[in-house]
Amino acid sequence: MSRNATSSNAPIGATPRVRLRITRRGRRVVGAGVTLLVAGVVGGVLLAGPGAQASDTAGSASFEYVTVDGGDTLWQVASEIAPTKDPRDVISDIVRLNNLGSTEVAAGQSLAVPAQYSN
Repeated sequence: MSRNATSSNAPIGATPRVRLRITRRGRRVVGAGVTLLVAGVVGGVLLAGPGAQASDTAGSASFEYVTVDGGDTLWQVASEIAPTKDPRDVISDIVRLNNLGSTEVAAGQSLAVPAQYSN
């Protein structure tokens, strides 16, 4: 018995690659699935986010009030109440504490000043 080997360029058992084609209906189904998945993830993140936690103790921030003299600027007030500190830092703290929209102040205006700056 003799065996003859034949060679071929195609590997044994190889199947040709077929490009997957998706129909319009299939695209809609996949799109809806992805949309639902994204909505679920976003909803889960929003619902599982940490909530605000209240405490029984009051804040430890203490402050005193100063009254602005006629012609004074916030820079002058900051320089008077904290001469050794950078006036920009003091002004920033005063603006934040008093919830001011700008750094302009009026004569007679009462400003809360952090206790660390009061004399």
